[in-house]
Amino acid sequence: MLKVMFIPFRIAGGIVGGALATRLFTRIWRLVDSNEPPAPEQRGVSVGKLAASLALQGAVFQGVRGLADHGARAAFRRTTGRWPGEKTGTPGS
Repeated sequence: MLKVMFIPFRIAGGIVGGALATRLFTRIWRLVDSNEPPAPEQRGVSVGKLAASLALQGAVFQGVRGLADHGARAAFRRTTGRWPGEKTGTPGS
């Protein structure tokens, strides 16, 4: 039942996290290059620039996703008094 109750928190956290990650990645990329970040389907993009863009995007999105998930869990705990997921330690311990 706890997992079902947590679904709205997870969805809201994902939406907010995705929007924040997109804005953060765009701002960071502007420091790297004045052009838009390259996309894999674009012709004539250098592999190095594409790899840098994708690595940066992955790092930003994964970091923001983790923080958003943790924030959603903290909000759930404040609302219900129960923590959804691992209570202490590292995953798998």
